[in-house]
Amino acid sequence: MALRRATFRLYPNKQVSEKLSYHRQLHKDLYNAAVSNRITSYKKFGKSVSYFEQQNCLPDFKEVWIEYKEINSQALQATLKRVDFAFQRFFKGLAKYPRFKSIRHYSGWTYPSFTGWKVHSTGDKGYLELSKIGQIQMRGKARLWGHPKALDIVNRNGQWYASIVLEIDDTLLKNSRKTDNGVMAIDLGCNDAIAWTNGEDNGLVPAPRFFRSSEKKNQQLGKSKRRKRSPNFKKKVKASRRWKKVQKLVSKLSRKVANQRQNFVHQETTRIISGNSTVVTEKLEVKNMSA
Repeated sequence: MALRRATFRLYPNKQVSEKLSYHRQLHKDLYNAAVSNRITSYKKFGKSVSYFEQQNCLPDFKEVWIEYKEINSQALQATLKRVDFAFQRFFKGLAKYPRFKSIRHYSGWTYPSFTGWKVHSTGDKGYLELSKIGQIQMRGKARLWGHPKALDIVNRNGQWYASIVLEIDDTLLKNSRKTDNGVMAIDLGCNDAIAWTNGEDNGLVPAPRFFRSSEKKNQQLGKSKRRKRSPNFKKKVKASRRWKKVQKLVSKLSRKVANQRQNFVHQETTRIISGNSTVVTEKLEVKNMSA
């Protein structure tokens, strides 16, 4: 059995959207509380707090903060696991010291197993049912459908998404994509996205300039936003309504560019894979490449 991920766009009504935002806020607060607990314990007592110690405190935690009783217990454990993962990456020298997160930088939460949620779909549209939240329409199409195993609820630029981990039979996965017997060598570049050759022919795939095409509009929005009252957390100044309105337009433009880039990558990789059974490339050191 193989694991694959399928992402669907969610369309909650106003009531469900408020519940999703509320649960997101609670998970963010739990994340920050767990980070604070580890920092305080080490600074005051010189003792490190493990994931299992924090997990075992969840029942008592929910007795004090009763609003957490309506949240799936495994989802709360997954949030604590994120904290543990952040500290483990710091100890290994792979990331900076974990910091407190604002709601803007906390995208969502995880259901690590098939509890607390149900998906009613065969891979094409359908609806998602979340415990204590409600039913949500979803749109999208999975290339292959299998048994749902885990779920991530994500808020990205004001839009909600469900990222579902599926367990798919190996036979179904093997027969899903048939490729030709060609061989291709590719090299990634900066001025041109891809340089390719199959031994007989060769060519270049120009790098698209999606950001350049929207740069003028982005500059206009940035200039307009600078004239509005921006948020300042240190001075406890809230953003004005006009600033928030322009910020939504900036996010919408950024989302459009990101979708264009993702679509370009999907189209090119599909074209390469469908026409070749062997693809050769060099081991890239992206940090050594200059634009």
